[in-house]
Amino acid sequence: MPKNALIQAFHQLEAFKWNQQEGFRLASGKNSPYYVDCRIVLAHPHSRHLVAQLAYHLLKSLEFTLIGGLEIGAIPLATCISDYGYRADPQREWRTFVVRKQPKDHGLGKLIEGTIHSGETALVVDDVLTTGGSLIKAAEAARAQGLTVTHGLVVVDRSEDEGKSNLAHMGIQLLPLLTLEDLRQTPPSAH
Repeated sequence: MPKNALIQAFHQLEAFKWNQQEGFRLASGKNSPYYVDCRIVLAHPHSRHLVAQLAYHLLKSLEFTLIGGLEIGAIPLATCISDYGYRADPQREWRTFVVRKQPKDHGLGKLIEGTIHSGETALVVDDVLTTGGSLIKAAEAARAQGLTVTHGLVVVDRSEDEGKSNLAHMGIQLLPLLTLEDLRQTPPSAH
């Protein structure tokens, strides 16, 4: 089963760490005894394939044309899902986009890179959900360009800090591939 294989990959790649005493500082600024490093998972072809496969099966019944999120973490995630979707069904051409943290100060000065058209529906993605801030920022930028955003996909939902409810308040349904509880099924790697 791909979900169990992905959980196993997190442990084998030491992408899930635990340090009860010192903890880890998260992007939200809070400390947690658990650290989830999806960059490691997305850097390996086998685990990246598992992520794309699980995501595709969650997404194939939804109607959208674009997948994207904030630089830099969303780039490999959006790309692997888009590629998997196209290989599974060439009629499914999910284009990707990336939201810059700040508009470029040269060239066209774009905040969003990619071919997007007002009125299209976009899926926003991120590697890990804590507060939902990255998905919300990506969704707000996409909506400002006339895109419709109703769903957000993450590799791991930490199920902390009201992330899911923060997204719900923005009209975004969360689609997690895994939760922190899934990763705690087997002993995590020590820091």
